Amino acid sequence: MPCVGQAAGGDAAGLPKDPKEVFAAAAPFYDFNDASLKPWHLKASYQLYDGDGKPTEQGTYEYWWASPKVYRSTWTRPGATYTEWHTADAKRAYKVSGEALSFFEFRLQKSLLSPLPKPGDLDPSRVHLERQTESTQGAKVQCIMLNPMSPGHGKIDAAPLGLFPTYCFDPNMPVLRASYSFEALTSQFNKIVKIQGRYLAREVLFFEEKNKVLSAEVETIEGLAPTDAVLTPASDAQSTIPSTVQQVFSTVPPGLLIRKVQPIYPQDAKKARVSGTVVLRAIIGTDGRVHDLHVVSAPWPSLAVEGLSCVSKWEYKPLLVDGVQVEFETTINVIFTLGG
Repeated sequence: MPCVGQAAGGDAAGLPKDPKEVFAAAAPFYDFNDASLKPWHLKASYQLYDGDGKPTEQGTYEYWWASPKVYRSTWTRPGATYTEWHTADAKRAYKVSGEALSFFEFRLQKSLLSPLPKPGDLDPSRVHLERQTESTQGAKVQCIMLNPMSPGHGKIDAAPLGLFPTYCFDPNMPVLRASYSFEALTSQFNKIVKIQGRYLAREVLFFEEKNKVLSAEVETIEGLAPTDAVLTPASDAQSTIPSTVQQVFSTVPPGLLIRKVQPIYPQDAKKARVSGTVVLRAIIGTDGRVHDLHVVSAPWPSLAVEGLSCVSKWEYKPLLVDGVQVEFETTINVIFTLGG
């Protein structure tokens, strides 16, 4: 049976009241790696935008899925191509050329195929789930924020909705409509259709500080022969991911940080005589901006909030590997020290 997209509907039963149950209800509808699925192919076109929100380059993203172990992803735009194969023997193969893809280009795949948090991200010992009704694009949505727990101090009471990863659902169905972080809309999911019983957004929009940075439109959703040659790695594919795709550092390499906003010591932490280090994890994009910033650990709730706030404004020089600008993942420590 061919994979045909149908407008989402017929599931309006209202969302559970318990935030964890909301994610549990949504999870089966966003499992695109279930063995019961029939092989399928997706093709989307996307538009990139500059810092002023003006259109720049265009690209194409394609995904082929035959089984939980056999699938392929390809991004193509002028000056850059990236392909990754997953094969039946649990191996990967890569073919990359040109400049590195941006954080948001790679993020497109996750937003289309696995936009929900991982089960481990909902561990009640690590996060407190806070639910609130909000309005976005003129419609009411149910938003749930993953408020990190500070060891020994509980959840962070000073955090406004959207500061930490926040997921907003249709009030009547477990359909994801938007996600937020740093109190700003980062992803918007429109034109929802049902694919083999799963929800897929045929339009995805990414924002950064109110500016659109990427828009994508799914053009093709169709069936796929499980033996299609497109699933076989190219003869010149590499068995390891090229170093020009992304680097991982325990700390930021010296000389890359060009704009550092100093944190302000929160008064409640000062009064409680709390000091220590807020440990953050982030991806620094080819644009020098901080992306995907999250708290690893913090000695006090308000210190975590302030650490996130200041680091989100930091800027870096591009990291060059073999002459190519690449993104890198790193740990950032924000140290709070009380004066004598």
